[in-house]
Amino acid sequence: MLTIRRSHERGHADHGWLDSHHTFSFADYHDPRHMGFRTLRVINEDCVAPGKGFGTHSHRDMEIISYVLAGALEHKDSLGTGSVIRPGDVQRMSAGTGVAHSEFNSSHTEPVHFLQIWILPETRGSAPGYEQKRFEPEARSGRLRLIASRDGREGSVVIHQDVALYAALLAPGQSVTHSFAPGRHGWLQVARGAVTVGDATLRAGDGAALEQTEKIEIAGVEAAELLLFDLA
Repeated sequence: MLTIRRSHERGHADHGWLDSHHTFSFADYHDPRHMGFRTLRVINEDCVAPGKGFGTHSHRDMEIISYVLAGALEHKDSLGTGSVIRPGDVQRMSAGTGVAHSEFNSSHTEPVHFLQIWILPETRGSAPGYEQKRFEPEARSGRLRLIASRDGREGSVVIHQDVALYAALLAPGQSVTHSFAPGRHGWLQVARGAVTVGDATLRAGDGAALEQTEKIEIAGVEAAELLLFDLA
């Protein structure tokens, strides 16, 4: 069963320096029908103006993944980590017992466009941690590349939850398939372009819950970038 969450249905906040769309309830946007999906709690699509960003703020008991679509995102945290995340990089921050961090657009001329994803952890009160890895376009082109998993298999970043997160780049006419084990569920998020899943067409910003589904085929209609979550 495919349940589509259209881009224009998402919550929206325009703060001038930040333009943000919320797939699920977040901050001042609250919709009891869209509080998350399984352990997936937040998918925010953020565009941050040049030289602007989120000042130091705290998180706890959350697995936070940043996936940059365009531009460069500068990260600093209380663990002593400092990095710049660009397209192809995947950053995982485990907030655990508590971590403070800041995120800024490292460019003073170009915006940064990224997805911020929150996943509920399996256990509360774990030690905070950070990990960042790069996945070149060639590794994601025409295939579902595992980029995050509980056991870090295939070189993916480790998340402390029973979730497998895949990324793919599809040219028009290319397709990928994914099979779900019994009892598993999926969430598909289209970041750019357009794809078809069965008879449905999903475009940039659209998401879809996949339930009671054994196998899906995702085909590119336009050059597309997507994330697929395989969830317990």
